[in-house]
Amino acid sequence: MQLESTTKQKGFFKGGRRLAQGLVLACSVTVLSACLTTQTTSGGAVGVDRSQFVLVSSEEVDASAAKAYAEVIAKAKAEGKLNRDPKQVKRVRAIANRLIPQTAAFRQDAPSWQWEVNVLESEQLNAWCMAGGKIAFYSGLIEKLKMTDDEIAAVMGHEIAHALREHSRERISQQLATSVGLDLLAAGFGLSRGAANLAGMVADVTISLPYGRKHEIESDRIGVELAARAGYDPRAAISLWQKMASHGGGSTPELLSTHPSPENRMRDLEDYSARVQPLYEQARKR
Repeated sequence: MQLESTTKQKGFFKGGRRLAQGLVLACSVTVLSACLTTQTTSGGAVGVDRSQFVLVSSEEVDASAAKAYAEVIAKAKAEGKLNRDPKQVKRVRAIANRLIPQTAAFRQDAPSWQWEVNVLESEQLNAWCMAGGKIAFYSGLIEKLKMTDDEIAAVMGHEIAHALREHSRERISQQLATSVGLDLLAAGFGLSRGAANLAGMVADVTISLPYGRKHEIESDRIGVELAARAGYDPRAAISLWQKMASHGGGSTPELLSTHPSPENRMRDLEDYSARVQPLYEQARKR
């Protein structure tokens, strides 16, 4: 009986320690989640104010994005696919130069980012903006859709919005939390191991992996405001997505393949384009 009693006591204390450890871990994860939420943008007229869960700093993601972007540009240059049409490049960069100052409406630091804008020779209907303002436009997008300046501004504004909202940072954090585990993160280790290839993760989430619906909606709304503030007709976003939806002969354009349903998107764009129309009218008078 004494042996049985001792065994029970050991089991009790062992179970108690596990329970205590579990409670501490649960509290740690709760505190971690609370401490690592951020609001990346402020201001603007479109009302994007969702808090975001982040595990890595903006500085880390921006540095990794700069590295990843340099690799993409170097590869394109080596293959003779970088900025092949000077007039096209000049046009795209001129539009970017009008949009970039308007980012201050959402983030005071954004206009001073180390912006880069390049055109890559590709048949894909695609464009993207990495963290910190690293933009790539694909020639096929411009040429196949015969894009107007307003439509280029619509796409560019949308992609810039992803960077303003630090969607890549948010997605990387979600991936790390899933792959490394919040228990390891809360215990104070595992993050550095999970983020060892941060540049590769930045490239994947920006170029290859689809954004979620909430990210796309936020970028649509901020994008039309950026375009309007820069003096580009925000309604061009609607005509652009209609062009894209009808293009491709059965294949889905890269930009549309990761976005919300066309019907819901059109309604939302119509709504928010109308909201920022006064900003467009004011910009035209300047």
